[in-house]
Amino acid sequence: MSPAVRPVDGQWYDAEAGPLVRPYAMTGGRTKPGPHGVRFDLIALVAVDPEGADEAAESLMGPEHRALLRLCRSETQSVAELAADADLPVGVVRVLLGDLLEGRHVKVSRPVPPAQLPDERILREVIEGLRAL
Repeated sequence: MSPAVRPVDGQWYDAEAGPLVRPYAMTGGRTKPGPHGVRFDLIALVAVDPEGADEAAESLMGPEHRALLRLCRSETQSVAELAADADLPVGVVRVLLGDLLEGRHVKVSRPVPPAQLPDERILREVIEGLRAL
């Protein structure tokens, strides 16, 4: 066992980071978000749902859920930004966001599928037409 990570008084402790909480403990052992298997892309945008925000329900949430809500209140953020700002693995953030989405605390805007994006050729023709003006 590494000297940096060792059990202290029954808790795992990292000399530099402090007490350790395993990702499965934060998600209750779950690896997929919600019962519906929602998929959160890294670039999906997450914002607090003003109609769904309920302070009484927030008090029943875990600290990680509340941290994600706090980050989303300041500004709309992508899943990747939330994971970085909350210092949590992306898989954990996806599971927690599934809980928040199911509880109607957040809204998620999914990215546009590549098939629905405009063709590059058409965009180039528009640019050339604008330059000709």
